[in-house]
This record gives sequence, structure tokens and C-alpha cells, in this order.
Amino acid sequence: MDVAIVGIGIHPFGRTAGLSGLQQGAYAARLALKDAGVEWKDMQFGFGGSASAGSADALVNELGLTGLPFINVANGCATGGSALISAFNAIKSGEYDIGMVTGFDKHERGAFNADPKQMGIGEWYGEVGLMMTTQFFAMKIQRYMNAYGISSNTLAKVAQKAFSNGAKNPNAWRREEIPLDVISDSPMISHPLTKFMFCAPGEGGVALVLCRADTARRYTDKPIYLKSAAVRSRRYGSFEVFAPSQALKQVDGPTVDASRAAFEAAGVGPQDIDVLQLQDTESGAEVMHMAENGFCEHGEQEVLIQAGETGIEGKLPINTDGGCLANGEPIGATGLRQVYETCVQLRGEAGERQVPNTPKVGYTHVYGAPGISAVTILQR
Repeated sequence: MDVAIVGIGIHPFGRTAGLSGLQQGAYAARLALKDAGVEWKDMQFGFGGSASAGSADALVNELGLTGLPFINVANGCATGGSALISAFNAIKSGEYDIGMVTGFDKHERGAFNADPKQMGIGEWYGEVGLMMTTQFFAMKIQRYMNAYGISSNTLAKVAQKAFSNGAKNPNAWRREEIPLDVISDSPMISHPLTKFMFCAPGEGGVALVLCRADTARRYTDKPIYLKSAAVRSRRYGSFEVFAPSQALKQVDGPTVDASRAAFEAAGVGPQDIDVLQLQDTESGAEVMHMAENGFCEHGEQEVLIQAGETGIEGKLPINTDGGCLANGEPIGATGLRQVYETCVQLRGEAGERQVPNTPKVGYTHVYGAPGISAVTILQR
């Protein structure tokens, strides 16, 4: 049973005083229902996630008490992607015909404050400063830059592109372009990553209506088909956030496994992808994820990014809505934001940030602590 996305909705990302995360999720849900031409009572199931804004199943209080099964999903930054995979499998199995997936969040200002005990690590891990993900990501990209010849200027160009794309996105948080020198010269947070190379916790909500592909035309004349969805956790020896030790021999991370599984299930390869969204918690993540998802060899990012190939007009347009850098990261919504943006691109409705030449196949990738990756491949 193939699966289609027939309704999409988003609440703008950033900071929205006066609205709870739950209300932002409900706002997105109502837009998705309207987009599909259906009502909440038509939904046969719901999957959703939120890390800091309460239980996603509380959306029924906002949308209607219809008795549908609604399952909460929690999987770090991969929560949205994991909720989508749950909905994908629910329809693909033949159990349901139509349903909704949603994700929202409303994080406090400041850095994420994870508890080491919740990650199965002793308190010592936080006491020595290792729970600060900024430090982990900095160490990881330092190692990568040394191994593959990635320059600091390339990291700055990733951020510059993100803010440029975000300026074209009415739903983005950061909607102003930032010059390259300002990014490079901004305060150093964790070397080599400066202030404008990191995303920030934020707010927002996204909802999607999914249905059986053979009924999709009942709801929209622009269905987007979810060709595959895969999630993978880390293997022993992969270099992941919140790992209390490192194996002597390093192996590929979960992104490599999830990407391969998604490509195999969809029957396509990296060369077939026209537009893609990659997890960019910080600039270095986008660089590394380009290779881990199979879109280039390790080290080729330097040439591709310097040549502008990852821009909207390039041959490998990445994070066309500004990614996490411009949108911020409400954990429950991030993975679904990527899918929302890809649907908009494949529909040809992205306006100023529209990828040229009528993109047909899109790709999304989200990575979450302590080493979870989710990938989807979509086709119009």
C-alpha cells in the first residue's frame, strides 16, 4: 500500500508570545486539514511529538474529542521524522486509510539542558561539561575538517546560505541575510563554530495529512508520494553525541544506515534527488551530512559549497527554507518542517525560494541525540 501526503500546515517558527506550543500545533493541524479538504473527524489516527510543550495527544482537546487513537512519539531531534514513519507504516500496513502526523514545541530561551541520567550516563558527564552539545559538535567538525580539508570559510558559507534562504521564507524565524564576514567574526562559541553557525531552540508546529496513495486525488490535485521512510539508531563505534566513551575503531553513523535503507526502499539513488533538507544543528552538521547521506564523497563538500552548488540555483539545493539555522529548532517539529518544505518545493509553491526546473524527487534527513537518524524520500 503506497502512501501520499495530501495536506500540509505550518505555524511560523521562532518565538510566539501568547500561544502555547500545543496551540501552535493545533494551528498547523487546522491548516493541514483545510489543505486536504477534510475535517478532524475524518482522521482515523494521529501520531505526534513534543519535547517541551506537553503531550502531543492533548491536541484532541483543541481539535475535537473523536476517540481516534493518538500515539505520542519521542525520539530526540528525530521526533518528527519518527512520528512520520509511524504514520507511514500505519497506512502502508493497510490498517488505516487516512490520518495525521504532527509535531510542535515551545522551548525555553537558552541552550538545551539535557539530563545525563535520562541518557543513561552518570552525572559526571555533565559535571565535566560534556552535556553541552555545542562542545560535542565542535569536536566532531574539528576532527572532520582535519581529516578532509574543510575550511572555516566553508562553514561560514553554509550559514550565509541558510540565512539567505530564510530571508525568502515567510515562516522562518531568522529572516535577514547575514554577511559572510559578520558570521565569521561573530563570537566564538566552540571552536571553530561561531555564534551564527549554531541554531537555537525555538517554537513552531507542523502537521501533515497522509492517506492511501490510491485515494489521494480525492483530496488534492497535487499529492506528494512518500516513497520511503527509514529510521536507524547508532552502531557500536559510531561517534555520537552523549557517548560516554569512544571505540578504538570508528564505524559509520546512523545517518549512513538510514539513508541506504531509504534509497533502497524507494528504488532511487542520490543522483535522482532534486531538492534536499539535511539536519543542520550547526554548520558543520550540514557539511558532514552531505557525505553521510550519499550526496558526495567526504571532502568534496569544500568544492561544492565554495562553488555555490548547494544554493537554490545549484545542482544540489540543500535546506531551501533556511534549515535549523534560520528556523531554529523546536524539537518535535523540525523533521516535519523538512517534509513540509519538500512538499512545497515539489508542488512548485515555494515562491522566491523555488528550486528551478520543476523538482520531482525530494529528500529529508533529521538527526537526533543520542544517535538517531530518520530519512524520507518524496516524489510528486
